[in-house]
Amino acid sequence: MKYDVIVLGSGPGGYVAAIRASQLGFKTAIVEKENLGGICLNWGCIPTKALLKSAQVFDYLKHASDYGLTVKEFDKDFGAVVARSRGVADGMSKGIQFLMKKNKIDVIEGTGKLKPGKKMDVTDKDGKTTELSADHIIIATGARSRELPNLPQDGKKVIGYRQAMVLPEQPKSMIVVGSGAIGVEFAHFYNSMGTQVTIVEFMPNIVPVEDEDISKQFERSLKKSGINIMTNSSVEKVDTSGNGVKATVKTAKGEEILEADILLSAVGIKSNIENIGLEEVGIATDRDKVLVNSYYQTNIPGYYAIGDIVPGQALAHVASAEGILCVEKIAGLHVEPLDYGNIPGCTYATPEIASVGLTEKQAKEKGYELKIGKFPFTASGKAKAAGTPDGFVKVIFDAKYGEWLGCHMIGAGVTDMIAEAVVARKLETTGHEIIKSVHPHPTMSEAIMEAAAAAYDEVIHI
Repeated sequence: MKYDVIVLGSGPGGYVAAIRASQLGFKTAIVEKENLGGICLNWGCIPTKALLKSAQVFDYLKHASDYGLTVKEFDKDFGAVVARSRGVADGMSKGIQFLMKKNKIDVIEGTGKLKPGKKMDVTDKDGKTTELSADHIIIATGARSRELPNLPQDGKKVIGYRQAMVLPEQPKSMIVVGSGAIGVEFAHFYNSMGTQVTIVEFMPNIVPVEDEDISKQFERSLKKSGINIMTNSSVEKVDTSGNGVKATVKTAKGEEILEADILLSAVGIKSNIENIGLEEVGIATDRDKVLVNSYYQTNIPGYYAIGDIVPGQALAHVASAEGILCVEKIAGLHVEPLDYGNIPGCTYATPEIASVGLTEKQAKEKGYELKIGKFPFTASGKAKAAGTPDGFVKVIFDAKYGEWLGCHMIGAGVTDMIAEAVVARKLETTGHEIIKSVHPHPTMSEAIMEAAAAAYDEVIHI
């Protein structure tokens, strides 16, 4: 079968690339071995948000008296919480099926393997292989949970994120190794449900990619909620021979043995680039990534790669942007390379974290003279009324030209607020323009305006 564009993988990079290709008039096919929507829709972004919503509602019930309400009886049904999450994921995956049909994209179920000459073999679950060809082949095979040699995952006691979403019963205790977004979101979810959680992080700060002020505030919040946190620590070995797990943890003070029902390994991801034919075609890779130019073209004409398998942030919204850009370039449209310095990052625990641009430390290392403003949510009328006064907004401007270098937020709903900073930075907005843009009151978002005003000693409400 001959196509204009074939996309291998249907995650948020692949399916978005396929839809854009179809919109631009290309005859398009997408090859998927599991579920449409990839990890993001089925085992990542979407179902985890459903779990976290259940945790949030449960937390509200626990603190109903804070809002002048009396709830006499309530409990959790862990199985039902997991089932709701799976239902949300299934619904979203069906939505992608609809989009494929609407855009007249051929969905080919099976495992794809690239071949030279712009061809691909697809083997279905019965072992039958079909050869496809296209003028353009886009590789979007994504990534999976990374396994450390000293933390082999057995799927029962030592698990990755996929098993963490569908545990048959709630563990009484859990060790989470790694405090990136995946690790802390699961730590928060299980802690809210009543599991005793310990986070083990190798770096000096949890959520290590974030600004240090954010990290410190977040650590305080997690500890307040009862999560045990061990930084500057690493799990050296795990013993699963007993009922649960015994983890030997190396800390600054020496070795410590932690015991728990389950250990969740959340130490990052490993890209899916094995056994997909890269070597046979001669596509260049380096350190687990496919090498591409600014328009996602590999070294072999007609083959492209996007998403978690290429350098850059491994995030769903990045993959989608790359897929669109890649296809528009193929179509001959005028496109600008993606600005990886203006990609927002979000963590959906409680409190939420959202950030874009440089941290204070990075900005100083680059030699900028800085104007920094912070506005705490304790001074926000909306946050106080909502019962969510934890956190703050921090903005970083270049003192010389007023360029908005970075924005870092921690608090309720901040993941829905960060887009203001992304758009403003894209439009090269200055601090004074933010101060003079009237923000609605009372909202959480006016904290951005107040933080900008604080940077220029014009803040009103603190």
